[in-house]
Amino acid sequence: MTLSAPPTDSPLTLVPPDYYPAGSDRWFKIPGGKDAGKVMFYSDHIVGDDEPDATIVFVHGNPETSYTYRHIRDALIDSNQSMRLIAMDHIGFGLSDQADFEMVDMHHADNLIQLIRHLDLINVTLVVHDWGGPIGIGAFIEDPYRLRNLVVLNSTIFPMPRSGFTYQNYPNPVLPWSLYPRIYPAFAWGGIAATAVTNGEPQSILSLISRAMRYTALHLLRRLPRNTPEYVWSQSLRSVRNARSSMRNVMQTSRWGYGYSYRDPVYGKQSNREFYRQMQEKLPKIWRDIPAAGFFGQWDPCGKDEVIDQWHNAMPEMKRATYRFPGVGHFIEEYKGDEIAQAILTLISPRA
Repeated sequence: MTLSAPPTDSPLTLVPPDYYPAGSDRWFKIPGGKDAGKVMFYSDHIVGDDEPDATIVFVHGNPETSYTYRHIRDALIDSNQSMRLIAMDHIGFGLSDQADFEMVDMHHADNLIQLIRHLDLINVTLVVHDWGGPIGIGAFIEDPYRLRNLVVLNSTIFPMPRSGFTYQNYPNPVLPWSLYPRIYPAFAWGGIAATAVTNGEPQSILSLISRAMRYTALHLLRRLPRNTPEYVWSQSLRSVRNARSSMRNVMQTSRWGYGYSYRDPVYGKQSNREFYRQMQEKLPKIWRDIPAAGFFGQWDPCGKDEVIDQWHNAMPEMKRATYRFPGVGHFIEEYKGDEIAQAILTLISPRA
């Protein structure tokens, strides 16, 4: 698939043929906020011939794009059950406009709620991964009546427990994830994205370093094969503007769920502490009893038992459908697409 004239300045102009279902590409011009006037890509696809009974909204994290949900999406399409599937690329990722400043979760949530209201989405099953958790929940919690079900994939909105894996000692105490953007140049960041997203299984530090060097070299030499996930992840971050914004997300991982302050070159001091406080206060009150499911690759701070316990305390219904995978890392959707799709189908099926 080649986008001959995409209405954005994305560096990702050659995309795999399965990036989105044919004819589902849509473009949303953000009306307000810091990204007013920028164009966000999203796909909007209806499965089945009837009026859809359910709407599934997929919210990606960093350094990925909506393409990370392709396995789940395709399994849902194959089910032929009536539903509407929506997945966006945040500004600075995928096919959307490039970032103009160093954005974090609260900025993306502000853009997302504008898209949600534009489409007037209701009875939504929200699927979130990674930073897509605070982005998606942070957006929908502004209009909580729109949400019907929640599916969490290796994500959290709560303060990261200090025991076990944290992003200050994972995947290795010598090279923790939060350190990478401090030692890697922005022009090479796409190589780290390619390494992280599709090579997230448990591995030694030597294996990780070897892979990172290989993918970084392929990224810099423009030799990553097209029509591969690694190409998508790396190419959308080839822009230094996008890379710096993505790197800012990673810099805050050591403070995941606690809130984080930094100084942006364009907008000055930024803090998402209140953003997190609001979510942590509101979610257990307004969504405590909604149906929920959780899939957790446990070779990852967002998949450890202490994080799962936080979700269960806030949303007891998730206990009915929590799945742990000790041999899977952070990017669980790359490995368990069919199982996640089946859990979504169970959630949206008519209840007796």
